[in-house]
Amino acid sequence: MYSGRFITVEGGEGVGKTTNLEFIESRLKARGIDVVRTREPGGTPLAESIREMLLAPREESVCELTELLLVFAARAQHIEQVIKPALARGQWVLSDRFTDATYAYQGAGRGMDMASIATLERLVQGELKPDLTLLLDVPVEIGMARARARSVPDRFESEQLQFFEAVRSQYLQRARHEPDRFAVIDATPELIVVQQQLAEVLDQLEASA
Repeated sequence: MYSGRFITVEGGEGVGKTTNLEFIESRLKARGIDVVRTREPGGTPLAESIREMLLAPREESVCELTELLLVFAARAQHIEQVIKPALARGQWVLSDRFTDATYAYQGAGRGMDMASIATLERLVQGELKPDLTLLLDVPVEIGMARARARSVPDRFESEQLQFFEAVRSQYLQRARHEPDRFAVIDATPELIVVQQQLAEVLDQLEASA
């Protein structure tokens, strides 16, 4: 459908997404690939405003359905304004999270109905799916220790350990169910080892492009 390629980077808290997204972007650009780097929730001014609402700690309890609908509202805007146009131009889109995160965080973490998420996915995305999803994986205790050392926790990072165990479990389950799309990257070792794993997967994708 599109001449570009769509890569997503997924994972729980503290897996090193930001650092590794920079590595992926630099590596692709060094190969002469035109890359659009973006993120979810976010990617457009409207979607970034929704992101702020979702992440900000607040006294008011946020209804789980409200959270889910806001995530997909931001995604709808992101897809139409950024992702689809870039792919149609032949660019490669590199996104910090996409719909797999919704299944992990709202589905497994919040305990929301997976079928309802799938319905929204079809409505908002149609046939659009990533060509490659890089799942950065670390044990929850390690990831949370890294995240807490990095910054003040946002509304999601303030959740309990069992929430993040459910998130990680769902991510790994999705990877097992779609092995052709997912590449699970062990993000526990030192950065150079992690990025060697990423480079190998990216080389395979580029060779198939």
